[in-house]
Amino acid sequence: MASSWGGQNIPPAPGTGAPGTTQYFQPAPPAYHSVQVRQSFGITQQPPFIPAQFVPPPPAVSIPQPVTAQRPKTEWPASVRRYVQRCFDPKNLDNDIPRAEIEAKLKKAITSASEKEQLHSIDWDSLPLPQEKIRSDRVQATWHQQSVDLRLGGNGNGNTTLSQAAKKRKSKEMGDHEESNPPWRAANNQNGIESRITYQPLDKRQQQSKEDTTKASSKFQKNLEKRQKRFDGGYKSTYRSPSPDAAAGPVVGTCPTLFKQYFRLTSAPNPANVRPEHILTQTLELLKNKWRKGANYAYICDQFKSMRQDLTVQRITNDFTVAVYETHARIALVNGDLGEYNQCQTQLRVLYAKGLDGKSLEFKAYRILYFILTSNRTSLNDLLADLTIAEKKEAPIRHALDVRSSLALGNYHKFFRLYLNTPHLGAYLMDMFVIRERLAALCNICKAYKPSVKLRFVTEELGFESDADAAQFICDHNGQHLIEERDDGVHFVTGIPAAQLFEASKNAIGKPNGQP
Repeated sequence: MASSWGGQNIPPAPGTGAPGTTQYFQPAPPAYHSVQVRQSFGITQQPPFIPAQFVPPPPAVSIPQPVTAQRPKTEWPASVRRYVQRCFDPKNLDNDIPRAEIEAKLKKAITSASEKEQLHSIDWDSLPLPQEKIRSDRVQATWHQQSVDLRLGGNGNGNTTLSQAAKKRKSKEMGDHEESNPPWRAANNQNGIESRITYQPLDKRQQQSKEDTTKASSKFQKNLEKRQKRFDGGYKSTYRSPSPDAAAGPVVGTCPTLFKQYFRLTSAPNPANVRPEHILTQTLELLKNKWRKGANYAYICDQFKSMRQDLTVQRITNDFTVAVYETHARIALVNGDLGEYNQCQTQLRVLYAKGLDGKSLEFKAYRILYFILTSNRTSLNDLLADLTIAEKKEAPIRHALDVRSSLALGNYHKFFRLYLNTPHLGAYLMDMFVIRERLAALCNICKAYKPSVKLRFVTEELGFESDADAAQFICDHNGQHLIEERDDGVHFVTGIPAAQLFEASKNAIGKPNGQP
């Protein structure tokens, strides 16, 4: 029991409290801090710091780790493994192609096949190696650069326009040079003009004038001769591959290799590098199979150019030659390569004139569509004059002639019916000028129908697959404001302003790449 002394409650001594209770005496904290007595003038050692209360760290909580699903192990087919071994076979390696580039190409091919689930469907034994694909890509890049250089006047500067390059060539050919500023304009004007002019006697000036005239005439004559030599071959290059001597006879190839990269000849052909006809026959069939399986066009085109070169140096002109040129022309046409197609088409005309068997009617129809595409009326009239009555009745040529007459008469309704029913591969050629004809047809529709027509009418007349395609075509040529949604459907607003809009778009369309 607590007692009171001096008005303060004093807790009882331990053991004197109420039974069943335990009391502890807690003295009050002192009003000062104890300081250790300094025994010497040395460095005082401070007692180690002991925390008043040790708080144990919280127990570690185990965080459950997410369970990752184990990916199933990929089973690589044996053909893929053989393909990888062939890639790194020492006899297939090329010092010009780094190993890292081969590995990257190989990894990309296998990964793509795996993602598309085509590991077992691809014929890996006949698939071209990454080295061949890399060479083909390099060849394609070289062709592209050469094409760019040719369009830019051969100077290789991508920032120079064709008109500027042509202007420079014309100035150089005609002997014209830009007049440089006279020295007295660039020099300091403090000394005056008269002090920098040197006068010559009259006879010397006359003699120098005659010499300058003679030099200018001689230079002009040389430039004229150069120009004449350059344009003797028309639009063709002045470089010609060397051909074997006529007296020595044609080259007979002995090369057993099925596939060979194309290289431009700079010397007489070596028979050891030329494939004979029976080897070329096997190569043609293999290239057809590769193309059906989706081989790269650059690789296929390079192989066909190599085959054509071997046929040329051996002077092989028979039905097999026609088959090679026809196959290459079709593949080039599908890929929109008008340059290679035109080369094959020109050679096929010569081969057909010799009476060789081939698809002459099919390719004559292609030539008519090609001349329509390039707007070459002179060549088209010459071709029409050479057609016989029997040839004009054949389906491919009759279709091409109907296309020509429909465009000449402005009958766009008939033209687009012919466009939707084109035989063979003529649709690929018509695809290259159908935009031009659709714009011309829209101009006529805008002038003939006012104030508007239904969009469905435009779709059916211009050969679109759906109304959405027709609307997208109009929007692509800045005609989005001409499409209106009304209660009875979507309408296309016509009129003179709309006709002028599509006329400007039609005039802005250039000719296809590679066309003069």
